[in-house]
Amino acid sequence: MDRPPALSRSLFALSIFYGGMVCIAGVLGNKQVSLGPLAVEAGIFAFLLLVVTSSAIAELHGRATANRLVQVGFVPLLVSLVLSWVVWRLPPSPQMAPANRDAIQLILGTTWRIWLGGIVAYGISQTLNVTIFAALKGAEGSKLLWLRAAIASMLSQVVDTLLFVTIAFYGEFPIGPLIVGQMIAKVALSALIVPPLIYVFVWIGRRLDRA
Repeated sequence: MDRPPALSRSLFALSIFYGGMVCIAGVLGNKQVSLGPLAVEAGIFAFLLLVVTSSAIAELHGRATANRLVQVGFVPLLVSLVLSWVVWRLPPSPQMAPANRDAIQLILGTTWRIWLGGIVAYGISQTLNVTIFAALKGAEGSKLLWLRAAIASMLSQVVDTLLFVTIAFYGEFPIGPLIVGQMIAKVALSALIVPPLIYVFVWIGRRLDRA
């Protein structure tokens, strides 16, 4: 009998988690949350988990595997966008509460520029995160995991914000203040969230592989 190809438990588990975060990030992004003086779209939380996951896979399995994960991530991203459009176009049930109907139609009926901005920003910023993380590891070895992950996340979030806001909203209104505010918020969250989580994800991955 043919044996299935070898796949480490950590790569399997983290890849499934990564795919889920790719899909939910766009849904959460429909809400802006207030974190003290910072205002940020809630999709950043799922996006930072994508950053942590891809960095953890780069640490455990190498840059090439992490980049392949980012590329495969386009599959659930694009499928979720197509399904969102299909469901948006389908007529709602007459039994559906009007408030719920209007809310879900508003969420699903995102403009093509926002979709395009999300796709471009995802691909470039996630690839940049893996590239910077791997380059820093090559420069200083396996030490300072938290610092490598934080620097890669902060720089990639700056690029993500610049790309997404420009593609999605340029010409609609002055985007300068929005870009600056989102950059500050995302860099701050990267500095707070990514360093502790990268240790958790790498520890989980190593424990899975030892099991």
